[in-house]
Amino acid sequence: MEWIVTAADEGVRLDKFLAEHARLGSRRRASIALDRGKVFVNAVEAATGSGSLKLAAGDRVRVWMDRPGSSRRRSPSRSGDLRIVFEDDALIVVDKPAGVLAVPLERRLQAPSVFEQLVTHFRSHGKRKPFTVHRIDRDTSGLVVFARNGAAQAALKDQFKRQAVTRIYRAVVYGHPDPPAGTWKDRLVWDPRALIQKETHPRDPRGKDAVCRYEVVERFGGTSLIEVRLETGKRNQIRLQARLRGHTLVGEQRYVYGPEDLRPIDFGRQALHAYRLAFAHPESGEALRFEAPIPDDMADLIARLRRLA
Repeated sequence: MEWIVTAADEGVRLDKFLAEHARLGSRRRASIALDRGKVFVNAVEAATGSGSLKLAAGDRVRVWMDRPGSSRRRSPSRSGDLRIVFEDDALIVVDKPAGVLAVPLERRLQAPSVFEQLVTHFRSHGKRKPFTVHRIDRDTSGLVVFARNGAAQAALKDQFKRQAVTRIYRAVVYGHPDPPAGTWKDRLVWDPRALIQKETHPRDPRGKDAVCRYEVVERFGGTSLIEVRLETGKRNQIRLQARLRGHTLVGEQRYVYGPEDLRPIDFGRQALHAYRLAFAHPESGEALRFEAPIPDDMADLIARLRRLA
């Protein structure tokens, strides 16, 4: 079953659209279809919690009721649309959706990744595989850059190493950071067994400095929308540094340590988005700057928090 969203239904929630009598007929059937990975919007499997997604005129909504293996929730489709922000002979910038890896992991070889999508994209154009430059967490959305050749990869990696790349994120956190703008500095060490970042002693030789600048963009009742500029790029850095100051990200699953982290707001992932990326072109030296709009799930979360404030 497939429908094209008309102007009359523009702005309607996905679950409400599906629940109409002419489609699935009830909210319950719509919820089950979403939960079991049977719903696709513009050929992309609807992610967990996407019932609140606002539809636009022209969107294609498909329900694959007899989809094999869909008796329980599946990962996002490998065949989903690749959101290319910029592409030339040296590099490609992608707006990664939440729920998809940036690059494959040995422990999750079957999980879909942007890297694999790019392999398919390049193959269809008779080109070589992409070269990894950096990555962002699976459940973080936003901008990731890949190189198209080894020389461009080396040049881009050098910029990241020298901290010459502007990396700005938007996040929704509990509480109101005070002061409303400042710098977070910590000494962190990666725990390879627990697969988490941990705070450590300033003189711990295993540790590495983690530095970022933050600013409150908007305050809500008990939460804030903040913008974070990375000065260093440690794994899970923003998620841990915010937690260390009592400002756990809404939807955080990993960096939660006790009853104080049992928060009331329902959100299916950490509310973190790689919003802006700026660097020098690896061949021409031209200044490049890209932005990825806040994705629908975070936009809906922010709108909900505004209404509750």
